[in-house]
Amino acid sequence: MSTLSSMTGFARAEGQWMADRFVWEVRSVNARGLDIRCRLPSGYEALEPEVRAQVSKQVTRGSVNITLSVVTGAAEASVALNRAALDGLMASARDVAKDYGVEPPGLDSLLAVRGVVEVGEPVLSEEERESRSKAVIEALNAAVGSLIDARQQEGRHLAALLGGHVDRMETLLEAARASAETQPEALRARLKKQVGDVLEASQGIDETRLTQELALLATKADVREELDRLAAHISAARELLKGGGVIGRKFDFLTQEFGREANTLCSKAADIALTRIGLDMKAVIDQIREQVQNVE
Repeated sequence: MSTLSSMTGFARAEGQWMADRFVWEVRSVNARGLDIRCRLPSGYEALEPEVRAQVSKQVTRGSVNITLSVVTGAAEASVALNRAALDGLMASARDVAKDYGVEPPGLDSLLAVRGVVEVGEPVLSEEERESRSKAVIEALNAAVGSLIDARQQEGRHLAALLGGHVDRMETLLEAARASAETQPEALRARLKKQVGDVLEASQGIDETRLTQELALLATKADVREELDRLAAHISAARELLKGGGVIGRKFDFLTQEFGREANTLCSKAADIALTRIGLDMKAVIDQIREQVQNVE
């Protein structure tokens, strides 16, 4: 039996290559399909296709946000000052400050301007680059594996909640069957009184036509088909939960079918008791729908 998975989860994994230390953070929330968003630092952009491929192999649905942070070893990086850019900024800053009668910005502010201080990445050979990429992807797979574990743990909680809701639906179904058994008699008595009142107040009404209309009303009030379909949907829901795996879309469709039958049951109910049962069913169906939105 496959485990039910939620679409919500978070995972973090660290890795190292030579003097570089990197951290993957992976978050996922519910979505209609699979939406992968990557945030990779400078120098690692070429890994994005591989990152997407690795994630899509293991995740079917959800909005997945992936962030890679890298701390490069101090001995590996080089820092260069762009004097021409700094001199130009200094001159422009003095002129503007003089024009507006304010103090020019300090050196620390000018050094923070992009392009003034350039941090150079170490030049790697093709072999070193492949080795680094391999280490980074291995850490990614560890993070995705942890994410799947987190989603499955949440999925077990969802499965228990959904199972309880389905059990409640079955209890309400049995109550509806018991109530429906008395519905034809209650409807017959009510209609008999109404027809009697009409016959007393009117003359010349076609009793055969009245009998036909009463039979039609009784047929419209028959809820056995709706109850049988609800029983079938309950059985299908239990099969989905038992099978596990990627069932979110199927369960969402089944929830719509539950709602359709409950609505019809309420519209056909001939007494308050059955109407209340139908309304209770609709409340449970709303709870099912809410939980199913997060099932993969």
